[in-house]
Amino acid sequence: MLYFIPAWYQLNSFKELEQSWHTRRMHTEFDDTVKHVQMFYRNGIKDFTILLLSHAPNFRHFLHRQGVFHAPYLSVFDAIQEVRSKKTVVFSFHNLAWPEDIEFVYTPFVVVAYLHGKKYAQIDFGEAGNPIEVSMYENDVISRRNIYDDRGFISATELYENGNIVYTDYLTEDGVVKMRMMEDTGEVQINEKVNTYLVFSQKGILEKHFEKNLYSNISQVILEVLKANLAEGVNDTFCIAMHELNVSITKDLVKDRMAILSFYGDRYRIKDHEEGKDLVRKANYIITDSEATTRYLKREMGEELENIIDISPYDSRMDFGISEQLTVQKILVPVDGLPKERFKALMINLAAYLTTNENAMVHIFTRNAQYDLPENLINSIADIIEEAGYDRRMAISKNTADDTAENEELETEGEEEEIPVRFFIEQCVDELSVSKCIREQRIMVDMRHNPDLYLQINCISTAIPQIVRRETQYMQNGYNGFVVKEFERIPIVLDYFLGSLANWNQAKVYSYEISQKYTTKHLLEKWQTVQKALITSAE
Repeated sequence: MLYFIPAWYQLNSFKELEQSWHTRRMHTEFDDTVKHVQMFYRNGIKDFTILLLSHAPNFRHFLHRQGVFHAPYLSVFDAIQEVRSKKTVVFSFHNLAWPEDIEFVYTPFVVVAYLHGKKYAQIDFGEAGNPIEVSMYENDVISRRNIYDDRGFISATELYENGNIVYTDYLTEDGVVKMRMMEDTGEVQINEKVNTYLVFSQKGILEKHFEKNLYSNISQVILEVLKANLAEGVNDTFCIAMHELNVSITKDLVKDRMAILSFYGDRYRIKDHEEGKDLVRKANYIITDSEATTRYLKREMGEELENIIDISPYDSRMDFGISEQLTVQKILVPVDGLPKERFKALMINLAAYLTTNENAMVHIFTRNAQYDLPENLINSIADIIEEAGYDRRMAISKNTADDTAENEELETEGEEEEIPVRFFIEQCVDELSVSKCIREQRIMVDMRHNPDLYLQINCISTAIPQIVRRETQYMQNGYNGFVVKEFERIPIVLDYFLGSLANWNQAKVYSYEISQKYTTKHLLEKWQTVQKALITSAE
């Protein structure tokens, strides 16, 4: 059996990433494990299981969002809490035991319960409309929060004092407290009256007693239950998403087992985690998300790693987009992590190009979900281009510009020349919104040291050129884009592609050829290479 151990954690704790439907998503749910599971599941490869280490009462909804609802999984917290149910249950907050005089007030976002004119509770809902939390209040201060499982019961309850969390109780399906985790010390107390957990074995579901009633931290509980559930599978293989929590749990577990380590972006920088180097040396195989990550890992390890391969977490799917159908030429410009000086130089040179091409527009791309970021970005751009001698109205329209004395004076002099807005902000967090955005783009300019992997895959999928600071496996210099290190050359390179349809079409052909290396078929072939190597090493 191949077990995928994901890194789906909230704020570096063993909690899921579920949030209220009305809350802006501050992160993407997509990562390497999501892609690996999708590939295996959608291609009928059944000999795998997701090994879930975090408390995830809404895991069925997560699987549904990723299109792998029936993917097999083993949840450690299900074993701890003795949860046997697998199916979601539709339940209403009206069915809960409320006081007789309770009054519900329906707001556009949550339902608030009032008792004798005072706030008694607040019900939050998930994206599927299911209740996920009920927070209880005393004198308008939170006193308790019940966290609901999508299978129809309270999975955990948090107790608060003066608005601060004191401990969290984890419950069985029947509402019995199984264990209590103290917030200040992290200690975990097992309920002596129900001190058993489940072992999902080939013989069926068994019960086993906890070795202790008091643990220093939740990791010790997870490791004990995990070892018991994996005792039978001595020939199992683990694909571990490299993450601080995963390393702490699995470093001892995989001593005598086959282990594949999966590195994804900046999630686990090996130079910041010395403890991870020993695991890398012991691993049977290492999967990275790109050639750049492979080079970085070899450099930081200071040794040649032969059992390593890069398998893109994103597959290319040919969708030529609609940029050719638009009268405007949209230039996608990612800016997250771009140093201030580079950002300034980039905006000035983009403004310079816009003065030569009236059909071009710059779309500033960010994955940052901060509410006021678009406004801050556009104001910053307006100040930069104005200082460089360009009209700030290219970034901020007359209607949204500040009502300064200078503007008032201009209005009194007569009719102003209308300047169309040429800079726009694209705030995209999840992969779906990114893909939708990039379908309308004519070219991408990514001047960061490490170009965005997902954007590059989308560029070759939609067959648009890329301008980047260094050549990558997704961009061959002079073919489907250019390497540009001097910002002053950006207007020239933009004109090369946007000023000539022939050059743009030529880049489109090369993008298509490169994309064929990253189809699902080729990614699965790389996985087969890994599996063959593991079989050989086992023999």
